[in-house]
Amino acid sequence: MSTLLLALGLVMIIEGLAYALAPSLIERMLEALRALPEAAVRQLGLLIVVSGLILVWFAWQLGASVG
Repeated sequence: MSTLLLALGLVMIIEGLAYALAPSLIERMLEALRALPEAAVRQLGLLIVVSGLILVWFAWQLGASVG
């Protein structure tokens, strides 16, 4: 459970930094996402999920503990 909280905290830090340091870039990215078809946004989301799973697997292979 502590690992999950750590991961969630890190995501929140990174997301918060993006909004704090480059709010105009976030706005442009959101506008670009709105212009994409729903299927493309869904594919992008799946790509991000798979990339995240690969990174977690890679970290686990390097010795990071889960739990």
